[in-house]
Amino acid sequence: MSKINSSRRKFLKTGTILTGGAMLSGLPLAQAAQSLVDDTIKIALVGCGGRGTGAAVQALLTKQNVKLVAMADAFRSKIDEAYKNITADDLQDIIGVEGSVKSRVDVPEDRKFVGFDAYKKAIALADVVILTTPPGFRPAHFEEAVKRGKQIFMEKPVAVDGPGIRKVLAAAEEAKRKKLNVVVGLQRHYQNVYRQWIDRLQNGAIGEIITSRVYWNMGALWIHPRKKGQTEMEYQMDNWYYFNWLCGDHIVEQHVHNLDVSNWAKQAYPVKAYGSGGRQVRIGPETGEIFDHHTVEFEYADGTRMFSQCRQIPGTKDSVTEGFHGTKGTAPSPGLILKKGKEIMNYQSKNDPNPYQVEHDELFAAIAKGEYKFADAENAAKSTLTAIMGRMATYSGQIVDWNTALNSQVNLMPEMLDWNANPRVLPGPDGIYPCAVPGVFKVM
Repeated sequence: MSKINSSRRKFLKTGTILTGGAMLSGLPLAQAAQSLVDDTIKIALVGCGGRGTGAAVQALLTKQNVKLVAMADAFRSKIDEAYKNITADDLQDIIGVEGSVKSRVDVPEDRKFVGFDAYKKAIALADVVILTTPPGFRPAHFEEAVKRGKQIFMEKPVAVDGPGIRKVLAAAEEAKRKKLNVVVGLQRHYQNVYRQWIDRLQNGAIGEIITSRVYWNMGALWIHPRKKGQTEMEYQMDNWYYFNWLCGDHIVEQHVHNLDVSNWAKQAYPVKAYGSGGRQVRIGPETGEIFDHHTVEFEYADGTRMFSQCRQIPGTKDSVTEGFHGTKGTAPSPGLILKKGKEIMNYQSKNDPNPYQVEHDELFAAIAKGEYKFADAENAAKSTLTAIMGRMATYSGQIVDWNTALNSQVNLMPEMLDWNANPRVLPGPDGIYPCAVPGVFKVM
């Protein structure tokens, strides 16, 4: 244990102080000195919604000496709810785990930060930051965490537009230079069945992959009714899933998981996309501007195709899966591979550990040992860009190529982040938000 603690102290020191003093630059001298001798791994949670609460609990369930020391969110109510849940006497109703982690929580009132700039204050106080706000904020938050030399867990997707992707890619390179571990919540990469399945595919179990099929089809999600007195910014933030500057549309926020699996198996990213989509049931003022279905054909540089579907319409068939066709066989679902009609792999994953927990177990184990093992940000940015390219294709009805998506100058973020400022998309006199019209929508 003393060797592990020594390695961790050395790792945190070289990964932060020796890369420009980023980690300690925002700390008082006494606190900075303490961070070099205290074996506690200090965690800050930025984004206190449901996913942030779950991620924080999973970090606190790891075997290392960890402590949650700061929380930040634009809404005070989110912090209060998350704090209550994280410090519950039994986590069974929170994430389905018996027991409590409240002894690992030390977040007094003066370390609960509220507002659009709250993330900077929380990040400054920690060794590891958990970034789980709506995706539109991810590029700025990731950039700040890297600048300050922090180890990072951040949720997917990592951006919602081309400018955001470019910012994440630049910060990812800086994180590599500083040897900062970055784990991204594309949790299939931390799931045993997928790890073994993709390994077999990459090693030729079905020959050359010529087609992939990826799906996230499901029913509707939550809606928060407009509250009396809410500003437009407050309303859109509260209903972040339905606005592109916050969510990126569900092809980006959710379907990125499936698109990423295809990219992982192919060890490549598509060069162009062509598809269609629209709003069949999301036609009221409460459903913002996003589509409820997308169907996209992606093309890789070698000419192979990925066929993609994502849908959020009540009463329709659910399907959340991926499948591959190769020159020598098929892999119709995770863990199953057929060759010439004969089953050659049928992985049973009932007793596998929860991949959401494994993400944190492996990240914090590496940090405690002073190891640099994880650099997920670049792949996450490119898989996110795959989804953004698909959205641009369905919104416009045009073929959109990789460079067009990456170099797009369309910035979806509001000009000013303030509760009384207006986002770029506003409702019309009838309360309906304008949405993309294929054939009219411009991608650049």
